[in-house]
Amino acid sequence: MRRINVGLIGFGNIGCGVIRILQQRKSLLAQKIGIEIAIKRICDKDLLSKRDVLVDKNCLTRNADEVINDPQIDIIVELIGGINPAKEFILGALKKGKHVVTANKALLAEHGSELFTVASDRGKNIYFEASVGAGIPIIKSIKEGLVANRFSSIFGIVNGTSNYVLTQMSREGCSLSCAIKEAKARGFAEKDPTLDIEGIDSAHKLVLLTYLAFGKIVNLKDIFIEGISQVSSSDIAYAKELGYEIKLLAIVKKESDELEVRVHPTFLPCEHLLSSVEGVFNAIYVSSDLAGDLMFYGPGAGQLSAASAVVSDIVDLTQDIKAGLFRPTLNSIEDASIKGLRKINEFESKYYIRIMAVDKPGVLAKISGILAKFGISIASVTQKERLKSQVVPVVMVTHEAKEKNLHGALKMIDKINEIKEKSVAIRIEGV
Repeated sequence: MRRINVGLIGFGNIGCGVIRILQQRKSLLAQKIGIEIAIKRICDKDLLSKRDVLVDKNCLTRNADEVINDPQIDIIVELIGGINPAKEFILGALKKGKHVVTANKALLAEHGSELFTVASDRGKNIYFEASVGAGIPIIKSIKEGLVANRFSSIFGIVNGTSNYVLTQMSREGCSLSCAIKEAKARGFAEKDPTLDIEGIDSAHKLVLLTYLAFGKIVNLKDIFIEGISQVSSSDIAYAKELGYEIKLLAIVKKESDELEVRVHPTFLPCEHLLSSVEGVFNAIYVSSDLAGDLMFYGPGAGQLSAASAVVSDIVDLTQDIKAGLFRPTLNSIEDASIKGLRKINEFESKYYIRIMAVDKPGVLAKISGILAKFGISIASVTQKERLKSQVVPVVMVTHEAKEKNLHGALKMIDKINEIKEKSVAIRIEGV
């Protein structure tokens, strides 16, 4: 039986999961694909910490070059994360004639164009299923299962930390800071969860989904990114009263001849499938012309979930090697009808607005007058109970409005003497 050798760079949580699967399912995989997959070298800076898998100490090294330059290794698996030195390791592996498997969404989002070009020039592949949704096979589904489809939109809950935080705020009525504290205590959030809470991790994944679905390489700086740090437990409670849940969504949507690419908190109708996605789970809702609307759902993180996707990529590559095939990593063709990206100021949406105003006659009329001046029509308005401070939340839902008009109106509203906090606006999507 032919043997394919794998070199692993990154012996952390997911790396241990990959080794465990390859050890425990060695016979099963060999029977299914007719190839023996063997881990030949493992590299990590820390070789002293205890792991939950046993490996031959002779295959361990702290020097990545010993893995990259080993002529017997066919596939390099990069699981260290971050930009550098991961980028140098992947480029080195490709130039040495090795295929690459990675879960590094940040690196691919920021430098994917360069890496994929080098891979193609060398007749090698970079597979990255674990970079979006861990074990959810969304990348393979878009590339292969839906290959004949054209897409109109993708809405994704692709960050488990932020979704867990919003879920706790919704279930328990707790504050954002308390929900983040609990997420850290349960191991669902990093010590510094900024990338998750502020939507940056979701944006990295959205770059990849946008390219796969629309063939358009989008720079991270061109994505509108707004996290959940300004969402309060009050906003979540008011959302429920109005029949919505708040979710942090990564959205790519084709509107006429432009793409909207954005990450932000979103009001979703309670009856929508994405509204029921709770905790650390991820879900990607794909709208296509042939297969219709599809939702891919599952754990968005976790050792074995992510490792399962990495092993799937390894298996795909071993089969290509066995058959002597080269299938380009990215088979997306840019949609020629897309002329560019829509600027945030041109986005149109319904909006939830919360304005903290002193409870006195005439204030609501001032607010309504400013909104009318900017061409913003009100669908509903509710003035909540008076607080001890005499300040009350005025909650509004608008009809469709342009982003620039809404922000122009809120900027003027916030200058009214009776407005005591910066007003909050959250976009509403029917999906």
